Amino acid sequence: MQHSGTADLPLHGGTVPKWLADRMTLLGTAISESVVRQYGTSGLLSRLADPFWFQALGSVMGMDWHSSGITTSVLGALKRGLNPRSHELGIYVCGGRGRHSRRTPDELRGYADRTGLDGESLVRASRLAARVDNNAIQDGFQIYLHGFVLTATGEWAIVQQGLNDATGFARRYHWHSATVKSFTIEPHTGVVGENQGQIMNLVAAPAAPAQRAILEVARNGPDAALNEVRKLMMPSHHDVRAADVDLNRLGAVLAVAHEREFHDFTSLLLLEKLGPRTLQSLALVAEVIHGTPTRFSDPARFSFAHGGKDGHPFPVPLKIYDETIQFLRSSLEGAKIGETAKVDGLRRLDRFVRAVEETKSPRADFENTVVRERAISESLGGMTVGRSGRNNNRRGIRQLSLF
Repeated sequence: MQHSGTADLPLHGGTVPKWLADRMTLLGTAISESVVRQYGTSGLLSRLADPFWFQALGSVMGMDWHSSGITTSVLGALKRGLNPRSHELGIYVCGGRGRHSRRTPDELRGYADRTGLDGESLVRASRLAARVDNNAIQDGFQIYLHGFVLTATGEWAIVQQGLNDATGFARRYHWHSATVKSFTIEPHTGVVGENQGQIMNLVAAPAAPAQRAILEVARNGPDAALNEVRKLMMPSHHDVRAADVDLNRLGAVLAVAHEREFHDFTSLLLLEKLGPRTLQSLALVAEVIHGTPTRFSDPARFSFAHGGKDGHPFPVPLKIYDETIQFLRSSLEGAKIGETAKVDGLRRLDRFVRAVEETKSPRADFENTVVRERAISESLGGMTVGRSGRNNNRRGIRQLSLF
């Protein structure tokens, strides 16, 4: 079993307001559908199993770029948006936080009954993954969230999160069934996070004597070896800082969106006269859909698409958010009837941004970019959790219901 990686995240309280949750469902579903239609369901699972991509997805959807709340909110948005279309897309999302996690076995069995999959085998995989992360590796994090994303072919990804009350951090664990061999022989490519002292790891190579003792008593135990893997350790500071962002990559996005020589060309690529601010968001969304794993080492950069609900690096621009969703939905609907210009345009936009990055080597002026975004925030319907979204939400939902 490949354990794709872990992410350590500072705990954040509060809830996601409805004006953002509704949009997260629409945008997350559109991004997922775009990935499925162009890279297949396996392509979506491999991305969900990547902690960096998952964090970038949450950031581009308007969540706080580094908080533990990304996990619950993203999985919830995908569950609301994808499950009603599971028969069409071949993707089904089970589980969630707390009581929702305990419903995972019943949800898996129900979906298996409809698709002909082996429900009990899926339930076993769900329980084993939770027990490995919760029991075999006692790192101080108690699992409280368990998400199981399943395809119609039986492939799955697991995203679960544990809480450490003493440190105020949560740890997210990612799994992908594509390389499964055994849950008890090399179950992880690594469990790496902030060093918090000694932990008990019964799947590490030095634990072999303990494993043998357990085998003698229980006749069943792990005997795995631990390999190195990358980790994502999010900083405790809430604000987005220049050090958190690859300024060359962000600079390429800003150049394509705002510099005249690039904006004219990209407008032609997308076959619409989109404003530069919407183009900036679409360039980052296009990278989430088409980017290779190495592109997501700085997930904070993707918060420059739609800001963050707490105002970091700037308030969520509802006008731009809705235009992004509209473009993605219309491109997907057009692709269904053979009109692929917009879908192809997003792929070409992603390639064009990379070409600008490689040839022009622009570097974003971080401070001035944040100042500019905050200066235009009100004109773009900028919202944060502290401000009521009633009027903006009513306008946006009417607009989005057209498709």
